[in-house]
Amino acid sequence: MIETTTRTRIEVLVDAPLAPRLARLAEDAGITGHTLIRTESGRGRHGEWSEDLISGATAKYVFLTVANQERADAFLEALTPLLETHGLVVLRSNVDVIRPDRF
Repeated sequence: MIETTTRTRIEVLVDAPLAPRLARLAEDAGITGHTLIRTESGRGRHGEWSEDLISGATAKYVFLTVANQERADAFLEALTPLLETHGLVVLRSNVDVIRPDRF
């Protein structure tokens, strides 16, 4: 059986212009990697939205990262002031990783 280690997965739904700031906050927390996943549309508390392909003004990404608990906590703490002002949706979960040295 393959040995696994528990790490923290963080997903943040973020407006495209804010994504570089999240990357800097993650790096400041010691997180060395992330992935941006482009989204097309969705529905939330304020109704439906979809990306405006002409202007890109409503483009959103899922900012995805995996880290150890200490770094994940530091990143989430740094995100706290942005939760209300930028309407971030943040998900945190435990995941089992196969190569823990990468996270």
